[in-house]
Amino acid sequence: MKTLLSLTFFSLLGTCASEKYSTKIKNLKNSIKLIDSTKVMTYANTITPEELSTLLFAFASEEFEGRKVGEEGQKLAAKYLKDYYKDLGIASPFGNNNYYQTIPSSFFSNNAKSSENVLAYIEGSEKPDELIIVSAHFDHLGITENGDINYGADDDGSGTVAIMEMAEAFLMAKNDGFGPKRSILFLHLTAEEIGKLGSAYYTTYPVIPLENTIANLNIDMIGRVDSMHKDHPNYVYLIGSDRLSKELHYTSEKVNAAYCNLDLDYRFNTEDDQNHYYTRSDHYNFAKHGIPVIFYFNGEHEDYHMPGDTPDKIEYNLLKRRAQLIFATIWQLANQPHKLAPDEHHELLK
Repeated sequence: MKTLLSLTFFSLLGTCASEKYSTKIKNLKNSIKLIDSTKVMTYANTITPEELSTLLFAFASEEFEGRKVGEEGQKLAAKYLKDYYKDLGIASPFGNNNYYQTIPSSFFSNNAKSSENVLAYIEGSEKPDELIIVSAHFDHLGITENGDINYGADDDGSGTVAIMEMAEAFLMAKNDGFGPKRSILFLHLTAEEIGKLGSAYYTTYPVIPLENTIANLNIDMIGRVDSMHKDHPNYVYLIGSDRLSKELHYTSEKVNAAYCNLDLDYRFNTEDDQNHYYTRSDHYNFAKHGIPVIFYFNGEHEDYHMPGDTPDKIEYNLLKRRAQLIFATIWQLANQPHKLAPDEHHELLK
């Protein structure tokens, strides 16, 4: 009888604990209030398939020779990005015409030449010291031994041009008097293909202190459809969204439900994911520093890391919708009254 009573007691304790946590989660969800509903979609809709296509056919072209780290094609791609931001009038975080964070060859362990991250920046109007980073790597694999170019249109030309279009949309909003209240860094990273070294360098030598960064939204391949979604292409994989901040996770879900209605697929977000995607792209170097992250990904396809990854195979309407989701999520994080908090510091989860 004593044993039965003890088991009943501990069962009740477990139930109460579970109910208490579920109440906290419910309160957290209810605390997330979307703002600027009309404005956010007004500017999200300036991200168009036509502009994405124009940018990507230029970026994933023969001219850039597969954008191998430290080589001439990658240098030309970096200049293409710099010139884009300079021509738009989006500032460098360095405060001058230098948009490069130079990485010396000594930082690389595989004899790669010196390279550079490309950074552009819109300062927040009310809370400039609080920063959201949206990132994508712009390097790729270069030219094969047979002389074929690895174009890298999806990997990660798709993420690169998505950021370019988002930056222009935020600039339009700013010029209309609706600039972000928090700062946004548009971070184009080099050396992802040789071990996430561009993001490793940035997080080792941050241009803006890491303690100011409230979230990193990282994009690595969002332009195509994998074999599991051929019949249902209106999806995107999200990885890491709930690892460090439940608030970020539920904010993302609420934004998607309100504006985009994509199928958010979390199958690769499990701790036992055999692909180890959570650790394989640049967001992971931010997560290691306790910064909440989301990794946006369309999954691998038959042209992954092959010369066949060309811009004519990109689903531009789908790329637009995925970019709009990320844009709307950044808008919410940049403009909501309260600062996004990781779980360990969140008042509603204590």
